[in-house]
Amino acid sequence: MDLLHFECEGAWPNRYAAVPALTLRLRILERSGAPVEAVALRCQIRIEPHRRTYSAAEALRLADLFGETGRWTKTLKPVSFATLSTMVPGFTGSTVVDLDLPCTYDLEVASAKYFNALDTGAIPLLLLFSGTVFGNQDGKLRVWQVPWSNEASFALPVSVWRETVDHHFPGSAWLRVRRDTMDALQRFKSDHAFATWDDAMTAMLAATDG
Repeated sequence: MDLLHFECEGAWPNRYAAVPALTLRLRILERSGAPVEAVALRCQIRIEPHRRTYSAAEALRLADLFGETGRWTKTLKPVSFATLSTMVPGFTGSTVVDLDLPCTYDLEVASAKYFNALDTGAIPLLLLFSGTVFGNQDGKLRVWQVPWSNEASFALPVSVWRETVDHHFPGSAWLRVRRDTMDALQRFKSDHAFATWDDAMTAMLAATDG
């Protein structure tokens, strides 16, 4: 039974989360008018990069993910973002539920690398839904599955993602490195008496450019 319809109505930074996180507002409509007791909902979210255009600077930063722009007709494939699960309370007609979506800032993760490469515009997301619906008919429990055909598109503003990350890491970024690499960086920083990691890396880059 395909009686549910899903729409993503908006997104904003979750300022009370311990890590960078977005809140997505999801509206669920039940088309028959029958009461829904609950929904055990799963939502797979992926990025669809082929659904927007890119500036020359953005394309250059995306080369690590998709290669040169001349190959993008073959390489601009969907990127997995997150998979979420939630319990939706009972409703009749329609209801609204907020999904908390953690956002990693590890620039080795494809989704974070993609987001960080964008300057303006929107991030084209596709939300794919599945799960189990619990209803009641003539006093009897009725259970059916959310068909995999249920999906919703949403254009997440780049500014919302940046605001989300900047709330935890204002004006900065971080990289994951091996422990031995970190030890070598620590020695370099100490040997040259640099006050911050940023100073140490800036000096290393200047030496390389020279």
